[in-house]
Amino acid sequence: MKALVLAGGKGTRLRPLTHTSAKQLVPVANKPVLFYGLEAIRAAGITSVGIVVGDTGAEVREAVGDGSRFGLEVTYIPQEAPLGLAHCVLIARDFLGDEPFVLYLGDNFLIGGIADLVDAFGAAGHDAQILLTKVAEPQFYGVAELGPDGQILRLEEKPANPRSDLAIVGVYTFSPAIHEAVRSIEPSARGELEITDAIKWLIDHGYSVHSHFVSGYWKDTGRLQDMLECNRIVLEAIGPDIRGSVDGASEISGNVVVEPGASVEGSVIRGPAVIGAHTVIRDSYVGPYTSIGESCLIRDSEVEYAIVLRDSSITGISRLTYSLIGRNVEVTRAQGMPNACQLMVGDHSKVQVRA
Repeated sequence: MKALVLAGGKGTRLRPLTHTSAKQLVPVANKPVLFYGLEAIRAAGITSVGIVVGDTGAEVREAVGDGSRFGLEVTYIPQEAPLGLAHCVLIARDFLGDEPFVLYLGDNFLIGGIADLVDAFGAAGHDAQILLTKVAEPQFYGVAELGPDGQILRLEEKPANPRSDLAIVGVYTFSPAIHEAVRSIEPSARGELEITDAIKWLIDHGYSVHSHFVSGYWKDTGRLQDMLECNRIVLEAIGPDIRGSVDGASEISGNVVVEPGASVEGSVIRGPAVIGAHTVIRDSYVGPYTSIGESCLIRDSEVEYAIVLRDSSITGISRLTYSLIGRNVEVTRAQGMPNACQLMVGDHSKVQVRA
């Protein structure tokens, strides 16, 4: 079995961060979201992976390489424009051949892996098996309606009046029958070849399309609040690991990771939190559910429930929370009132806040 991982797209909901960076490489607990997916694929016993890339392809290639660090053999498949998920399957035909495969959206975050899905698909012999989960607001998702035996009867994309609360998760398994489906459908109103239309084609032509339910935690990481929530979930599972330096004037409590080369000086760190390699935390407070990337500087500041990417600095900020800070960003204190800030800042920025 092979895997097709989608790592293109514009990431419009995470702009300005994604103007200069792939959304799949935004880190959760200092590890890119894409890496969690690649690890889940390898844990399911799959080693041959095609990665569809777009405008940020060079960055994805640099991060993933040939895949050997994950125990994978990676083939890159360029997509000239984001023309839909089914289009990705269409252009990957030569790579996929006539083997069954997993289609995995690279910006999806899934705890619990996909081994159960892969095993169930292999045992049942379906032509497609779609991963589903219950959600509170199904009108914002692709929604599936099931028959009594778990077969998928119909799919709707963001319906005004959902027939169920079962959202389509961005992980699918397909037999080679999907190739005829993606060749047979027409672009949607937004000019894309939709994977839901291809699945509907399979259903309409009598193929076996079945459901499988998420066994763990799932989140589409397309928005700021989703990234912070995933970061919180992962950090809750970490253990303490102090490999950097912590001076006697500092206080560490809870599950805190201080990576090699990092330095904590005269500061308080309340876990769960991760301090990246070669980062300096000086005369500051880092609160729970915070990930600080490598080679950052946090000085005379308070940071909590936030993600800070590498090579950034936060200086003189009395309170920074619920924020996602890009790479090479400088956040400094300005004079005056009022005292409040909430930020999502793109790469290579300089920001002054009144705090």
